[in-house]
Amino acid sequence: METLGGAEFAPDTTYLNTSSCGLLPRRSVAAVKRLVDELAAGRAGGAGEFSEVTAARRSFARLTGVDAGRVAVGGSVSVHVGLIASSLPPGAEVLFPEGEYASVITPFTVRGDLKLRYAPLEGLADAVRPGTSLVAFSSVQSADGRIADLAAIRAAAVGHGARTLVDASQSAGWLPLDAGAWDFTVTGGFKFLLCPRGVSFLTVTEDAQRSLVPIHAGTFAAEKLWDTTYGPISELAGSARRFDEPPAFLSYHGAKESLALLEEVGIDAVHAHDTALARRFREGLSALGHRPVPGDSAIVAVPGLGHRVPSVAEAGVILSERAGHLRAAFHLYNSAAEVDRVLDVLSG
Repeated sequence: METLGGAEFAPDTTYLNTSSCGLLPRRSVAAVKRLVDELAAGRAGGAGEFSEVTAARRSFARLTGVDAGRVAVGGSVSVHVGLIASSLPPGAEVLFPEGEYASVITPFTVRGDLKLRYAPLEGLADAVRPGTSLVAFSSVQSADGRIADLAAIRAAAVGHGARTLVDASQSAGWLPLDAGAWDFTVTGGFKFLLCPRGVSFLTVTEDAQRSLVPIHAGTFAAEKLWDTTYGPISELAGSARRFDEPPAFLSYHGAKESLALLEEVGIDAVHAHDTALARRFREGLSALGHRPVPGDSAIVAVPGLGHRVPSVAEAGVILSERAGHLRAAFHLYNSAAEVDRVLDVLSG
């Protein structure tokens, strides 16, 4: 089993830590360097091109099955979530899984006037009830790679008239995502989407767009870019672009190339590759007497083994520790030989 990335990547370690940060493809590094050189030389192109942001937006839209008019760009998941949290009326009930990632929860807790509930991930669909305004959760859990029962949660939310917010940061790029099935999705681009930090995406259905106030609207939120640079913007974009944060051009120049690579490879191919490696790792762990969290995720967690991460790093294998778990994440630049190598190292 070979890598899918081929010559696009140049790691000098056995890198199994995409859940923390994905590797940049060579083409993305080159794009960022070109813009840096332009900026350092004082040439006109050094400010960055909004056309690169548009290309990244359209690429993400194609990867997630929505029209580009439903995609807003930004720099972080927490800002996107904060926009959604600010739209809720006082007293609205928001339901989360227990142990959910802080960026999904905290923008709601700081409001101080919302009703927040928590339920086990496996029982999240059953916990939706009349009066639940929003169900907010990650499609794949950061701490241990568990995949939410997306169909059940969506059906429960629809049945009770609740809106849905899905954080796809740990899944977009390897797990096929139908963003149009959810009122909101938020995705940090620097993990499995292989983008530089400073890239994130918000998708919003047309109906849900009417519930949001573009509270951080700036120059890039105008319907006609650069027509309004002074004074209030007279016409905001009719699409989700009115919810854009001002983009970090260095990051988005790289993002355009990273997302193009994923389109070329195809998410279905990445999914098959990543999950096959993860299954091989789980089987090897079981043979060593360890008990990984079960499932068919590209992220594998081993409870109680997090303390091994520093010693394994000394052998050139990069993993992460989360909630006491040893966590490995497999992506298109990994191979079966690397799975066997890390098992070798863990065997001691």
